[in-house]
Amino acid sequence: MSAQRLVRILTTRSGPDIEIALALENGQTLRVVATPDQADRLVDELEDILNAPEEPDETPPAA
Repeated sequence: MSAQRLVRILTTRSGPDIEIALALENGQTLRVVATPDQADRLVDELEDILNAPEEPDETPPAA
């Protein structure tokens, strides 16, 4: 499966777990169930990425 552009994220409780639905640009919806610990680690990873300096574009300039 190739990478798809994310359109929307929906979350809800599903018993003791958290259901995450990812609506994709191609119309598909991917649903996953995560434990609270997994959701917490996902948030931590996203915060790390968002707070990290952007890497420079490694594409050489056009001649």
